[in-house]
Amino acid sequence: MLVILFKALSVFPLRMLHALGAALGWLVYLLSPSYRRRLDANLAQAGFSSHRRAAVAEAGKAIVELAFVWCGKPERVARHARVEGWDVVQRVLDAGRGIVFLTPHLGCFEMTAQQIALRTALTVMYRPPKKSALKPLVEGARARHNLHLAPANLSGVRILAKTLKSGQPIGLLPDQVPQEGEGVWAPFFGRNAYTMTLPAKLAQLGRADILLVYAERLPHGRGYTVRFVPFTGDLSGDASAQAASINRAMEELIARCPAQYFWSYNRYKKPDGVAAPEAEAVA
Repeated sequence: MLVILFKALSVFPLRMLHALGAALGWLVYLLSPSYRRRLDANLAQAGFSSHRRAAVAEAGKAIVELAFVWCGKPERVARHARVEGWDVVQRVLDAGRGIVFLTPHLGCFEMTAQQIALRTALTVMYRPPKKSALKPLVEGARARHNLHLAPANLSGVRILAKTLKSGQPIGLLPDQVPQEGEGVWAPFFGRNAYTMTLPAKLAQLGRADILLVYAERLPHGRGYTVRFVPFTGDLSGDASAQAASINRAMEELIARCPAQYFWSYNRYKKPDGVAAPEAEAVA
């Protein structure tokens, strides 16, 4: 049913889908107290409460635009994106080194993978959706030409490591809350968040460069600008220091268009089996 709905929506102009999404965002915000509390609390924690109204609308756009990004004809989707900073990527590719692309849940992060795959092969870590009805939709949309999926398990980690060692790029969402044993507590907008250690480990194992990327959603359905940004953090410390460095890089990206971050995500949750952090407040 969802597949049929998304395919039906995908034929409409992006501007119309974003208008529908903005309305959906406000509907969910007004009808769901738990959603509203989390979104407001996370915005306040990060110091972006002034962006609340825009963030509510952008959250809805992020959902509805998936019909366009996942089910629209690839050439049509590609026409709605322009790329900035690809020269940073090309220099690493020309040198024969692997790349760990990191993007937070910012803007249309699904668009980043598609744009990279138009230019070079890319393997991304994939965690199947909890709702089985979404699985064929998500897998079919993501497994496109040059875009390969690695499961979020030990087998997938081996695939990613092998890909990097061969000089090819991979993609990760570093602000996803990992499972027990796969992360450390590290500051994220002044509060400890359980943060994955995998990006730094893979970059060091594969002697790869870390690059940041995000797709900013343009107003009035005009499309997206996909921006590639060098990573300037320090990964010389232990796992906690590395995670904190990557979190700081994510904070800097989010600050570029704060209304478009996925503020309703339970970023500060404690996974089962993980001990609580020693201190909640972090400078």
